[in-house]
Amino acid sequence: MTTARGSPMTERKSIKQIAAEIQSGRTVVGVVEESLALAERLNPEHRSFITIVRDAALSQAAKADARRQQSKQHGPLDGVPFAAKDMFETAGIPTTGGSPVLKDNVPETSALVVARLEEAGSVLIGKANQHEFAYGATGENGWSGTTRNPLDTTRLAGGSSGGSAAAVAAGIVPYALGTDTGGSVRVPAALCGVVGFKPSFGRMSLQGVIPYCWSLDHAGIFANNVEDVAVVFGQTTSFGQAAVPKNLKVGTVKGWAERSDTPVRQAFRRAKSALEQMGASFTEIELPDQAEARTVSLTIQLAETLAYHGPNLARAGSSFGKDMLSGMALGQFISAESYVQCKRMLEVYNRAFSKTMSNVDVLLTPGCPVTAPKIGAVHVVVGGDSLPVGNALTLFTSFFNLVGTPAIALPVHEETSYLPVSVQLVGGRNRDFELLATAIAFEDALRATKKIAA
Repeated sequence: MTTARGSPMTERKSIKQIAAEIQSGRTVVGVVEESLALAERLNPEHRSFITIVRDAALSQAAKADARRQQSKQHGPLDGVPFAAKDMFETAGIPTTGGSPVLKDNVPETSALVVARLEEAGSVLIGKANQHEFAYGATGENGWSGTTRNPLDTTRLAGGSSGGSAAAVAAGIVPYALGTDTGGSVRVPAALCGVVGFKPSFGRMSLQGVIPYCWSLDHAGIFANNVEDVAVVFGQTTSFGQAAVPKNLKVGTVKGWAERSDTPVRQAFRRAKSALEQMGASFTEIELPDQAEARTVSLTIQLAETLAYHGPNLARAGSSFGKDMLSGMALGQFISAESYVQCKRMLEVYNRAFSKTMSNVDVLLTPGCPVTAPKIGAVHVVVGGDSLPVGNALTLFTSFFNLVGTPAIALPVHEETSYLPVSVQLVGGRNRDFELLATAIAFEDALRATKKIAA
């Protein structure tokens, strides 16, 4: 029987572990069958997937086994199962965007990122659940079902890429793809206790991905560790290498940690201690004026999603969920002047943030100010203020979409909370591999501090 704190957790395996099993003689068919069986068993409860593609996955697994027998493996991802948020188009497989509006949509080609992963031999086992058309941070969906947090199924997995995060957290797949417009990779990663990476704007291709907001959308990656993220990122983008900066300079944002719940503050302090063990120095910084940042973000989002979904609204308006209908209704009242002024603000934020980052190598922030809220929560208390749940969850993430900078959420073990807590590292624009190198070293330092504490 399942408890409120979720099903017994399956051991999470890394890409490297699965690759080692395959190299040691385990069949890819066996690996993929195990992944599929777990997805099918947990999906009625977790709702991580909209579509599970058993036949296609086993067919690809058989081809991977044939390659191995002929010593023609494609690399470290060959035979490794993965999931993709249902915003990524997949050839011959339904791509719904989490909406009945596209329930019959079966693309002829796959998104570029998916195609590159499949060319590397990775095996897609299913399309992950999400907030309808990525419009929301909770992952609640009246059509496809609300994704539940594997650590406590009475709580949210987060959104909009909640299904991808939950599939990794439950041990179904070692990595998954998502999209992030205001925190939609990093928020569910934080709530589910996995790693979630949003690269620099444009660094991972969005070709063949259903858009929500062209100006702010980023593709992203979920995994169990940063090294796995780096492997997937290297396969889906132009390759690059970087090292941890010498004399690492870390910025912390004034007031953010203090505004977070107690477990989050404690995790932040532990993260800071781990960075100190790496020899980092700290500087408190202030971000560019945040007074209008959320309004700027929302104005651009609503205008652009209305522009894209206008034909769908005319064709199948009654099929949209309440969230999307209300958002597009608001979008109809946004003037061209307001949209252009908000787009101009992106340049203002970019210049100011670039100046801020000239004095530090990375920023350290909390991932989310709170742990996973209960399903159905409308407001949560943050620093003594009652905020709409979506605003609270994205409080520390959305600004970094406005400036297009790379950011990664990492879980931090916190004994006072059975729910996951997370911190976020943010790097300079297009310094993605430097950020990943720093995050790998930071993850190692966190493990070391955990051993010392034990």
